[in-house]
Amino acid sequence: MSAPLAGGVGAYLDNAATTPLRPEALEAMLPFLGPEFANPSAAHGPGRRARRALDDARDALGAALGCLAGEIVFTSGGTEADNLAISGVHESVGGEIVVSAVEHPAVLRPAEARGARVAPVDARGVVDLDALADLLGPGVRLVSVMAANSEVGVVQPVREVVALVRERAPAALVHCDAVQAFAWLDVAGLCAGCDLVSVSAHKFGGPKGVGALAVRASASGALAPLIRGGHQERGLRPGTENVAGIVAAGVAAALTVEQREATVARVGALRDRLVDGLLAAVPGSAEAAPRALRVAGSAHLGFADLDGEELAFLLDGAGVCASVGTACASGARTPSHVLLAMGWSPAAARGTVRFSLGWATRPDEVDHTLAVAPPLVGRLRAASTPA
Repeated sequence: MSAPLAGGVGAYLDNAATTPLRPEALEAMLPFLGPEFANPSAAHGPGRRARRALDDARDALGAALGCLAGEIVFTSGGTEADNLAISGVHESVGGEIVVSAVEHPAVLRPAEARGARVAPVDARGVVDLDALADLLGPGVRLVSVMAANSEVGVVQPVREVVALVRERAPAALVHCDAVQAFAWLDVAGLCAGCDLVSVSAHKFGGPKGVGALAVRASASGALAPLIRGGHQERGLRPGTENVAGIVAAGVAAALTVEQREATVARVGALRDRLVDGLLAAVPGSAEAAPRALRVAGSAHLGFADLDGEELAFLLDGAGVCASVGTACASGARTPSHVLLAMGWSPAAARGTVRFSLGWATRPDEVDHTLAVAPPLVGRLRAASTPA
């Protein structure tokens, strides 16, 4: 089932930023925005119904992530889940932290603030296991390596990372940010050896403002809460739960797992058609990372001799929603830390655009993008050529 596009949009290709809400998830959450409004901590009947709904969603997330329902801690999203993992472990057990160079800022920033050491990646965007091994030792207490990158979509060798950590730093916990991976990969299998796993509902058809951190028994007692208050979420995330959002997240997670194989095949074919079409029609274009290493929805491209932000702006005007491979801070454009870590020059990194497909992407959206993008690239290049 696909989601309708907003007025004026011919192609929504920014699913790595957020996906449309699945209709089934919306339907599931509506009662808890209306008549079923009770606090799930209340002992009366309506409260118990809200608690049962939370428990059902916890069961669904636990099954989807390959852990016990009681190991799921609901959060406000992937950023909070990542911060709880990084900061919570450090506050509880201290020690050294090691992260990869291409982690999401929700991992990098709290890790860097605690003096983390950073493992490099190769030109493909894959963590350098030999370099990682050199950073591990008895003083390391946490290693965080993502499952799939949010910019270039590259899948990391999570199982190999876990094995390396168990050998070189046996006292360390392993955290995996699976926010971008869950829609495409069997996270339950890929992250089976991880102690902590983060996900975010709006990346797989759930609502914004809901995430989860799987805290396996191996990490029990090694995590301090970021905020303190009530008993909710094992005391690790106190505060009244977002029942409606959590219920919808559970439905979206179950549907994602159920439909994942078919979705990956369908969307992967659409992605390939989009990328192959752009590569053929636009001279000087290239994929940011090897396609075989990326999740099915990732189509990150570099375009020589143009500014990716300018292209994204023109694409928006033509009804194509995409994003740039750069970040803006205080008015100064900064090249992507991911691409720089992969060895790209700052100039080349600024010439990238991330097209990301999702569960709702349709063939006509690819058609529209292939029709409008090549002429826009030509227009930009012509404008920048001296007369």
